[in-house]
Amino acid sequence: MSKKFNNSLLTICSTIPVLSAVSVSAKTVGNEHVQHDDVKSSVVAAVEEDDIPVFSPDKALSKPDELSVELGKQEKQTTKDTKNTKEEKKENKEKQENKEKQECTGGLTQETCIKTQNTSKPAPAPTNIKTLLASKPISIQQDIKIITPVSGETTAKTTNLAVQYHPSLDVKVMLNGKSISSDISSFVQKDEPNQLYTKIWYNIPLEVGENIITAQTLENQISSVKVIVKEQKTKLVFIPVGEPRIPADGRSRLEFEGKVTNEEGEVISDDVTVTLSATAGRFLGADQDNDAPGLQVLARDGKFFATLQAGYDAQNVKVRAAVDKTNVEAYSNIEFITNLRPSLATGVINLRIGAGGTNLWGSYRDFLNPNKTGRTDVDLDASVFATGKVGDWLFTGAYNSKRPLNQDCQGDVRLFGGVQDCEKAYPVYGDSSSVTPTTPSIDSVYAKLERSPNITGAESDYFMWGDYSTQEFARSSQLFTATTRQLHGFKGNYNIGNLQVTGLFANNIQGFQRDTISPNGTSGYYFLSRRLVIPGSENVFIESEELNRLGTVVKRKALSRGADYEIDYDRGTLLFRSRIFSTELNPFGATLANRIVVTYQNDKGSDSKLYAARAQYNFRTDAINRVSTLSTQNSALSTPFFGASYLWEDQGAQDFELYGADFFIPLGNGQIVGEYARSSHNSPTFGYVSGSAYRIEALGQITPSLQGQAFYRSVTENFANNATWSFAPGQTRYGAGLSGKITDTTSFNLGYDYENNFGIAPAQRTETFDLFNPQPLPKPGSKIDNSLTTLRAGLQQKLGASDISLEYVNRSRKDRVDNKFNANASQLVSKLNVPVTESLTFRAQNEANLGKSDALYPNRTTLGLDWALYPGVNVRLAHQFFDAGLLQGNSITSLDTTVEHKFSENTSLTGRYSIFTGIDGMNDQGAVGLNHRIRLAPGLKLNLGYERIQNNIFGNTATGIRFAQPYTTGQSAFSLGYFSGNSYSIGLDYTDNPNFQANARFEYRDGKEANNMVISAAAAGKITPALTAAARYQQAGGANQLLGGLGDTANLRVGLAYRDPNDDKFNGLLAYEYRQNPSTTPDTLLFGAGSGSTEHLFSAEAIYAPNWRWELYAKYALRNSTTYLANNFTGSSSLHLGQLRASYQLGYRTDVAIEGRWLGQPTQGFNEFGIALEGGYHLTPDLRIGLGYAFGSADDRDFTGYRSAGGPYLNISYKINELFGGFGRQKVAPPQQQESLTQKTPP
Repeated sequence: MSKKFNNSLLTICSTIPVLSAVSVSAKTVGNEHVQHDDVKSSVVAAVEEDDIPVFSPDKALSKPDELSVELGKQEKQTTKDTKNTKEEKKENKEKQENKEKQECTGGLTQETCIKTQNTSKPAPAPTNIKTLLASKPISIQQDIKIITPVSGETTAKTTNLAVQYHPSLDVKVMLNGKSISSDISSFVQKDEPNQLYTKIWYNIPLEVGENIITAQTLENQISSVKVIVKEQKTKLVFIPVGEPRIPADGRSRLEFEGKVTNEEGEVISDDVTVTLSATAGRFLGADQDNDAPGLQVLARDGKFFATLQAGYDAQNVKVRAAVDKTNVEAYSNIEFITNLRPSLATGVINLRIGAGGTNLWGSYRDFLNPNKTGRTDVDLDASVFATGKVGDWLFTGAYNSKRPLNQDCQGDVRLFGGVQDCEKAYPVYGDSSSVTPTTPSIDSVYAKLERSPNITGAESDYFMWGDYSTQEFARSSQLFTATTRQLHGFKGNYNIGNLQVTGLFANNIQGFQRDTISPNGTSGYYFLSRRLVIPGSENVFIESEELNRLGTVVKRKALSRGADYEIDYDRGTLLFRSRIFSTELNPFGATLANRIVVTYQNDKGSDSKLYAARAQYNFRTDAINRVSTLSTQNSALSTPFFGASYLWEDQGAQDFELYGADFFIPLGNGQIVGEYARSSHNSPTFGYVSGSAYRIEALGQITPSLQGQAFYRSVTENFANNATWSFAPGQTRYGAGLSGKITDTTSFNLGYDYENNFGIAPAQRTETFDLFNPQPLPKPGSKIDNSLTTLRAGLQQKLGASDISLEYVNRSRKDRVDNKFNANASQLVSKLNVPVTESLTFRAQNEANLGKSDALYPNRTTLGLDWALYPGVNVRLAHQFFDAGLLQGNSITSLDTTVEHKFSENTSLTGRYSIFTGIDGMNDQGAVGLNHRIRLAPGLKLNLGYERIQNNIFGNTATGIRFAQPYTTGQSAFSLGYFSGNSYSIGLDYTDNPNFQANARFEYRDGKEANNMVISAAAAGKITPALTAAARYQQAGGANQLLGGLGDTANLRVGLAYRDPNDDKFNGLLAYEYRQNPSTTPDTLLFGAGSGSTEHLFSAEAIYAPNWRWELYAKYALRNSTTYLANNFTGSSSLHLGQLRASYQLGYRTDVAIEGRWLGQPTQGFNEFGIALEGGYHLTPDLRIGLGYAFGSADDRDFTGYRSAGGPYLNISYKINELFGGFGRQKVAPPQQQESLTQKTPP
């Protein structure tokens, strides 16, 4: 069948050698493939068409001319010329040939001449390549020609380049003034009889805009073409396949398919990388770039596929797909619905009757307890877990009569349970087990009824008792009415059509505190204002606001315990996984000041209760409810709603009340958000006070080339809310802005902003009493009353790949307290953005005052270099220096990594990875630092950071005075300043080997105020298939301002685990830990410089089971502590624990066990022994009766003296397999069909 192409960009009047894909005589010379003429006949025979010039590389994507295609394969040509049909080409064939003959010069015939058209209008294509290939060419003597591409416009980003020349010529080929890279594949066709060489380069990359290709000889003979690459507008389609609802069971999968098309909906055949991410669940499959955020998939021929695995929580999930190196993205809504699984129940009921204080297998604290000995104890306890379908609901519950559900083996109870790395008994366990608390509760009961309503897009209905967070009270529309807390008690959520009602009650609430800390460029230790933090109650954020203009947070990031930081609840310290810089330099924007914001409960406050309710009406429509709806904007998949909320917390003498209303309206490519809030509370200084806050913000696309935004927000001086974003009480701001395009290369921006500050600023707290007795609210200071009006107008011009902008800014400031900052100043802001290479960009910004200057906005120059690591992740080196004003002579320098976040600010996306099977204690990366690294080699990444603040940043601002302080409390983050100093950090991560992984980082801070050094290193790996090892070292001092005198805290942990995957008879664990100053707190400063302590901890345990009858267990642990109370006075003690146990199965129903334990502290004269012997019999598989005898003695010469207890006991245990009505009963598996056995007949 005949195939024809429109190849109108070339006029070929001579034999163009055809490159055989299967040439046996081709050979490689350097990076060039050379083929001789002896294979031309076989090539010509393979060509069936008479109108296609054919080159045959492995993959030819030449555009605009599509010179090279695989034999027999039709490729589509992209040019600005229109396509000709077969009929049109046949009618014009003779006319075209005559025209080509007339255009040939120098006496050359039609069969031997070559014509290259180097104008913007492409010439027609040849019509009979068979005739041309069969003709004998002649030499082009001392001439040079670019055969392809030809001058014209295209949307292709690559092209093939073919140059013909005489063998005697020395030819130099340039693309945009640069030699063509030797890495690009090339081919030389030699036609020796005709003295004609043709060299072809495949897939040469072109830049957007104008590209000049020149071929020049030493004799200055030149051939050139100009190819203009027009940016092709890309569209992305990304939809789930089938029903977009899957059970939240951690296993179910949802398939997605996507297409990359142009504006006309035609699939773009170029291979592109697409990045996928989701707010819940995880994508499966091979990642094209493991070091980049999200999952990278390759779209081949414009199509790609993906699989998302569900998580365990029923929720609405937003999925995003984005084409790398573009702004093209698409969103889709799906649902993880409640997993209505079959019922399951498990538990145990245990009754023990025996001598008091002799329960060796109970709590250490109860054994030989003087209050229990000498009497008979009857202990009945039960624990049970159950889950399963109850009608349309899923029930999950747990109960333990003996202890809180969240209590760990050390007796600690925390909200949401779970343990951190530093609290695990052993650094490594050698297995792949993981713990996911499904019934978290700080008391003995957890219960939850849950279902996914039959309302598309609705959140789950549920009623629960246990630990919970307050996400329903922290919507995207809520700032002043928002509440972000970790609480315990009752919570319910129910949908009635489009109306969603949420209510909660929290008990066991202790003192609630909000601290804000200035980071110093290191990762810690950062001390909170309180000790003895309620475990699990904390919320940690990194907030940023303008350095020159305080009171409005422009960026907020929620962090996760374990992934991003670790916390010592007793000391009240935070150590982050990565450095936290004081500032963030943006060469094209405002310099930001970073803050660490932590809210938590502590045991200093009295128990209180909290009540809250919220009603939200969601304006769902069919268009919004279609979860496959796609958009290039995040808000387009959101549902408009109106909500009202109320909260009251019983704090004794300081009750707190907060209520308000809010709404959210998505507008295609924009949104409108509004809010009203009012609070009242008892202030220690002013008594009962109340205040209000207002906010309305609108932004969106007015026309395709015009964007606009407007806002108004006001907070009265007495408004309070410590469980939300930072704000400045006593501040009103409103304004509007427009930006848009005048032409394709020219844009503009206009802006107006008014700010009014009033009320009382926080007072400085530096006295010892304030330091160790912080209050929930800041102490009132000086009065402020000032305003600022800002006008902006600017133009931006794109010059090729670069752009430049110029902006006029006028600021009129009025100070109505002492007239200190009265000013009317104008600035000229100029910006320059120049790409140096494909991944390196130079940026510069200068702000120059025209005449009189504003004290808070001096002359400022910022220079920066951005290096693109991955899409959305850049390494930035920036330097900024000030001239005049309050920051005169100051400068800031930083080297840091910036990450572009695509999801909304209230969405928490953390990058996590697991090291490998069987290793704990190595989870040292997270959302703060995982993707902020430079890839040196596969699996080896470098992390560099540097920050320098030349002079202190304190003194007056529009919101009050900035001063040095270890932390601020309440809503007074804007009063924090920064000390001068340098911060350095370097880190390495190795993760390429699944059997060995390691990381290390070093941070150092030097300054006039204090120095701090942070050292962290960890390694883990499989020494043998059965032996796993892990080690970690951490060292850091106090990072808070004014706390530089604290000694460093250091910790070394080493662990070994033996688990043979082929023989499970013997398993062993070993751990060693060294601690230096593990209890150092700011209170230590009261005791002088001589205080400090060290600890050595060692533990080992093993279990050996030679057969099913015998099991032997042994454990030994040591803790040695030394305390330095003064330079010449120390105290030390050692504590030992030894334990042995042996059990023997007499039969399948009968067992016997013996255990002995010794606990001793020789330096204190304390020894405790215990022994127990027990025999048991299973009346049924679930019911066991045990009889035993226990004895113990303790000798405490310094306190209680000698005591002992002993006696027989009865123990009855019943295993629970089902609850009422057979709930939880597992069905017996049907008998498996037995294979028939055919007995062979003996011969």
